[in-house]
Amino acid sequence: MSLMDRLEKSPVATKRKDFGSIINTGSTEKEAYQELKKELHLKIIKELGKTERNKEKPEKDMQEKIVELVDQQNIYLPRAEKQQLVKDMLDEINGLGPITCLMEDETITEIMVNGPDQVYIERKGKLELTNVRFRDDEHVMHIIEKIVSPIGRRIDESMPMVDARLLDGSRVNCVIPPLSLTGPTITIRKFSKEPFKMVDLIRFGTLTPEMAKFIEACVRARLNIIISGGTGSGKTTLLNCLSGFIGKDERIVTIEDAAELQLSQPHVISLETRPPNIEGTGEIAIRDLVRNSLRMRPTRIVVGEVRSGEALDMLQAMNTGHDGSLTTAHANTPRDMLARLETMVLMSGMDLPIRAIREQIVSAIDLVIQQSRMKDGSRKITHITEILGLEGDIPVLQDIFIYKQDHKATGIRPKFADKLKGTGVNLPESIFEPFSGFRDGVVI
Repeated sequence: MSLMDRLEKSPVATKRKDFGSIINTGSTEKEAYQELKKELHLKIIKELGKTERNKEKPEKDMQEKIVELVDQQNIYLPRAEKQQLVKDMLDEINGLGPITCLMEDETITEIMVNGPDQVYIERKGKLELTNVRFRDDEHVMHIIEKIVSPIGRRIDESMPMVDARLLDGSRVNCVIPPLSLTGPTITIRKFSKEPFKMVDLIRFGTLTPEMAKFIEACVRARLNIIISGGTGSGKTTLLNCLSGFIGKDERIVTIEDAAELQLSQPHVISLETRPPNIEGTGEIAIRDLVRNSLRMRPTRIVVGEVRSGEALDMLQAMNTGHDGSLTTAHANTPRDMLARLETMVLMSGMDLPIRAIREQIVSAIDLVIQQSRMKDGSRKITHITEILGLEGDIPVLQDIFIYKQDHKATGIRPKFADKLKGTGVNLPESIFEPFSGFRDGVVI
C-alpha cells in the first residue's frame, strides 16, 4: 500500500495527490503523518521490548531496527521522507520528540511550548513561531514526563507546576491543566554547550573590557556581589562568568532550585532544592540549603537566585565572614534591588525594624550589577553600583559604570578601591575616567 493510498483511506483523508515535503503539506496530511508516527512508535517500543527511557541499546542498532520496521509497513516513502521518519522515531525514543531539532539548534536560546499546536522560540532576543507541532495534549505530557522523571521530580494534578533541568544544564519549567488553560506548557531556557566567558560578553556588547577588569578585580578581592535584573536579562549567564574568576584553590558551594551553574573549578559542591513528596512533606528549600552550607566550610557561597526568606540567611552569612558571596535577584534598578531585599528579609518571618534590615544590607552588599534586556533583544549591564552605607535611614549608592547610549565610567573612584589594592589587585586609574567622546579617532 502506498502512502497516498493509506492517506486516502485514513479518517483524515486528504484530496491532495502529491504528498511532497511533510513540512509543507496540508493539515490533514500532517495529521495522517502523526497517526502513522504514533502507530510506528508503539510497534517499535513493543518490538524493542523496552521502555522509551531505556537507552542501553546503541543508537545505531535502534536506527536499524526502526528502518526494518518501517520497511515492514509496505508503505512507499521517498528517501528524504523515510530518513525524516526514522529521525522522528529516534527523537521520540531518545530525545524530546518534536522539539529535539530545536534543542540541537545552537542559535535558539529559549523554547516555549504553549500546548500541542503552538511552539515558539527565542533567537537573537526575538520571538518566532515555529511549524513544530505535537499530536495532542497527551503527547506533550509524555515529553514532560521524560524531562522530570530522571531527576526525581513529578507533575500531576496535585502538583501541576514543576522546575527541572536537562542533562546539559538547560532550565525547564512545566505547567499543566487545570492551571494552564492552553494545555500542557513547557518553557526551556537553553544553555550553550560551551559556557559563555567574559570575553564573549564583551564581544556581545554586554559590557566593556574596562568594566570586565573592574568586575574581575571585585570578585578576586572577595566583595559580596548581587546581580540584579529582569527575567531573561542574562543574570545566570553573568553569574557563571563571574564565578570563573574565583580561585581554583577555593571551596565553592553552589545553591540552586534547578542546577544550572557550570563552574570549572575542581572544588565545587552543588546543592539543589527538593520539592515536597506526594504526601506534601520532605521539601528542602533554598533557605534550608543556605543554612546548611554554613556548616560545610565554604570559601565562597554562590546562590543561583534569592527570592524569599533565604535573603536574611544570605545577608547574615555575608556579615559573618563569608566574603566573596555571589547571587542574583529580580529588580529593575540597583535601588529597587535594595528595596526588594528588605521585602525578602521580612518574608523570613523575623519581625525586624526596617533600619536594622537596612544596616544588614549595606553592611553585607558591596556591589550591585544591574543587567537588562534591551528592545533589540541584546543584554547590557546598565549599572555597576557601589553600596556606601546609610545616610539617616536611606542607603547611599554611587554608580561606578552606567549605560545610556553606550557604556561609560562616571568618573567616581569606588570607596573600596583600597581594599582591591590590599588584595594585590592593581587597576589603572584610567578605568574610572569618564568617556567624553572621540577626537581624530582618539578617546578624549
